[in-house]
Amino acid sequence: MRQHRTFPRLRLLGSLLLVLAAGVAGTGAAPDGAAAAPAVRPLGDIVPAPASVRPSGSPYTLTARTAIRVDGDSRAARRVGAYLASVLRPATGYPLPVVDDDEARGGIRLRLDARGRELGDEGYRMESGRRGVTLTARTPAGLFHGVQTLRQQLPAAVEHDTPRPGPWRVAGGTITDTPRYAYRGAMLDVSRHFFTVEQVKRFIDQMALYKINTLHLHLSDDQGWRIAVDSWPRLAAYGGSTQVGGGPGGFYTKAQYREIVAYAASRHLEVVPEIDMPGHTNAALASYAELNCDGVAPPLYTGTEVGFSSLCVHKDVTYDFVDDVIRELAALTPGRYLHIGGDEAHSTSHEDYAAFMDRVQPVVAKYGKTVIGWHQLTGARPAPGALVQYWGLDRTSDTEKARVARAAQNGTGLILSPADRLYLDMKYTKDTPLGLSWAGYVEVRRAYDWDPGSYLPGVPAEAVRGVEAPLWTETVSTSAHIDRMAFPRLLGAAELGWSPAAAHDWETYRQRLAGQGPRLEAMGVDHYRSPQVPWRTE
Repeated sequence: MRQHRTFPRLRLLGSLLLVLAAGVAGTGAAPDGAAAAPAVRPLGDIVPAPASVRPSGSPYTLTARTAIRVDGDSRAARRVGAYLASVLRPATGYPLPVVDDDEARGGIRLRLDARGRELGDEGYRMESGRRGVTLTARTPAGLFHGVQTLRQQLPAAVEHDTPRPGPWRVAGGTITDTPRYAYRGAMLDVSRHFFTVEQVKRFIDQMALYKINTLHLHLSDDQGWRIAVDSWPRLAAYGGSTQVGGGPGGFYTKAQYREIVAYAASRHLEVVPEIDMPGHTNAALASYAELNCDGVAPPLYTGTEVGFSSLCVHKDVTYDFVDDVIRELAALTPGRYLHIGGDEAHSTSHEDYAAFMDRVQPVVAKYGKTVIGWHQLTGARPAPGALVQYWGLDRTSDTEKARVARAAQNGTGLILSPADRLYLDMKYTKDTPLGLSWAGYVEVRRAYDWDPGSYLPGVPAEAVRGVEAPLWTETVSTSAHIDRMAFPRLLGAAELGWSPAAAHDWETYRQRLAGQGPRLEAMGVDHYRSPQVPWRTE
């Protein structure tokens, strides 16, 4: 419904950005052929592209006298204001006090207005001019997303953690913005290689800048079990004791998992935990012999092959195990969803797989959560309201695609994560040191240049609930590895999830993406400098 009013404006913005990238209105010559940043970043020169951009008037300049003004009776707005101040203070060196709102005094105003129904659950409006900047939203999440837009409109140097000279200007005009999809996610596989709480928090902060609202944590697999379960303590203590290549592994205590969930919530991200089953379960099988059909526990596994493990579908103890794990994990997770995996269960017969899913999905509902499963769940009977996550390729068989489409036609919602588009562990090119290539090479343009709304034949557009970019970690073991493989491709996923279809244009996007290079560098993110992007300097 928003597309008819945004398309001409976004095309106009794209033309302006192409001019700026050529060096017009820049601040000086840039090295190595890169474009210099403009003196004031044009309104809307951000990622994801806003739904509506109306440049007008003079820019606003932050000074040492700027205050962040919030509704005095809104704790939620004050929390967003405190977050904004914490982001801006280190580089600007300004005190930026968070104070009660006084419309007459300008500065940066954060307003929650329950009447703004046109902004929905996550939308916002940013109005900027010589006297100040006002962000208005109906919800705290919308206000938080508006803060990310304000942040990106400032020079990239604002991301540094030590003082920089400025000036700190925000272009004049109005941005009105709402997301295309409600589900905009990234997945971090902490099973193949374990990542600490602080490493996960760092990734959450990076995601939040680009209005991603879901963190999918892959908590169990053949190589490691990463969450404490009181009723089955060896899952974490033994099953979590290793990782790919034989390293020490690790797991999250319940307190640590709650810390991750709370931190994500403070950035308006929902955590979706995944316990993969009935396959990808060697860590659990090694921890408890009774979960195996023959009663014999296999050794821990540190390789990368898939499809060889399965819970014993015919044993009652299997469902005691499933019930306990889901009950404890659901109690730790305030979000709506619990992911039960279901992919690559090659050692489970089709009949056993369907019977297993018939018994497990009601357990998820019993503990108040909605099922998400990989798209192989459509080979069974997805529960009412379940979402399936499609990870197929362009070359996936028509039969499999048709099965997913039938499920979508019958009311099952889809999250799109095509491996040859959005798998962040795929190599960019044959020369990429990290990553795999079984789905092909995924350069920056390939990750961006497709439309979720029309990607799968036969799928109603309304069945697509959003997109998610998974990062599997067979070859990824450090935060630097996460940075190199996720960035800049994660930005494309963020735009596919947020921006209206009318904004989808590679040439326009690559110019806006170019401006994110200095920002990522200021944040300490050693991203892949794709030759497809005319990276800017600041």
